Amino acid sequence: MSTKKTSPRAGRPAGARLDTSGDSGGVSRRRLIGGAGAAGAAGLVLGAAGGAGGYAATRGDEPTALTTVGSTEAMFHGKHQAGITTPLQARGHLIAFDLTPGSGRKEAAALMRRWSAVAAGLMAGEPAEGRGHDTGVALDAGPSSLTVTFGFGRTFFDRTGLTDRRPPSLDPLPAFSSDHLDPKRSDGDLWVQIGADDALVAFHALRALQKEAGTAARVRWQMNGFNRTPGATDRPMTARNLMGQVDGTNNPKPAESDFDERIFVPSGGPPAHAWMAGGSYVVVRRIRMLLDDWEELTVKRQEQIIGRRKADGAPLSGGSETTPMDLDKAGPDGELLVPGNAHARISSPGKNGGAAMLRRPFSYHDGISDDGTPDAGLLFVCWQADPFKGFIPVQRKLDRGDALSPFIRHEAGGLFAVPGGAASGEYVGQRLLEA
Repeated sequence: MSTKKTSPRAGRPAGARLDTSGDSGGVSRRRLIGGAGAAGAAGLVLGAAGGAGGYAATRGDEPTALTTVGSTEAMFHGKHQAGITTPLQARGHLIAFDLTPGSGRKEAAALMRRWSAVAAGLMAGEPAEGRGHDTGVALDAGPSSLTVTFGFGRTFFDRTGLTDRRPPSLDPLPAFSSDHLDPKRSDGDLWVQIGADDALVAFHALRALQKEAGTAARVRWQMNGFNRTPGATDRPMTARNLMGQVDGTNNPKPAESDFDERIFVPSGGPPAHAWMAGGSYVVVRRIRMLLDDWEELTVKRQEQIIGRRKADGAPLSGGSETTPMDLDKAGPDGELLVPGNAHARISSPGKNGGAAMLRRPFSYHDGISDDGTPDAGLLFVCWQADPFKGFIPVQRKLDRGDALSPFIRHEAGGLFAVPGGAASGEYVGQRLLEA
């Protein structure tokens, strides 16, 4: 499992290398870490170049050391890819690529080798290597929990002549009544998830990987998301979505005895699919929230639709956020405290034969639509060992009577096979592409 490490001391993260190749006077990429924080550096630059107006727009803080938010580093190499069990990051990009005409298995292998090398370096806080030069977007920032995760879509196997190695768990998802999927923003040969606790670090990785695709692949679609920034609350808390609801309370926990069984593909399967050992299947959905309609509801009505209190995420059956939901508990009037069509009831593992998935979403806001409503919602990302035992049975149940359905719309999506992590000296997908 990918792990993370932090350096509580001022200065660069342990293991990160300094780069002085592109700086005049020997000034390194990490020159200001430990001597002046990013805010202090910005104040100096803008104050000199932009006058009082520019300086007033920056913080006047004294120089500070890199904080733990910036110095936290996720490991690229490991049994599983990073970005699956990694805690939610503040910023994310989801990108799908299609291989270009003429690109096949050889070109795909070369691309994955390049992408893996770039991702490993960036996750360690190093400059982007390879084509061109480092853009400088993330100068002076630490790795900031950057993760880069790679997956393969169903069509990837057709384009690379590997259809005999395509696992049945990658069969197309069934259609659901809430689907309004735009094919131009769905599926794809290759999928990349980028997450970081700093928006510039995430964008830097996005640009580096897009450039590294070269002529082998072109972007099919891209979606940008965000979550609450670490440290914005006085203690770690479950994230909220744009409806204001605590979202993710019932996620499987790595400490649970059956966590790996539910989330990761075990070894020992058919030889043709052995390359997926330690991997996972990710379902991606762009779910638009009809916020204008939702916000017209009273808080009480919102809570009945979800099945949890809005203030703290506790189930309507009582207790705190982590109290197990009592689906049979009734009030003095004999009515179930958690309504029969409440979202939390219908999606609970107990109502779906134990089906579970690890939800790891980002919120998104893409401006205002032509009708004046916000184009905002959830970039739903969920992980499971088999989507036919995770996402699909739960979504089928929700499709038949979820009280939340009138307030959401599934507008794009995809299913991707995410192989296990790369060992030192390997690239992601090597066991598939070079077998």
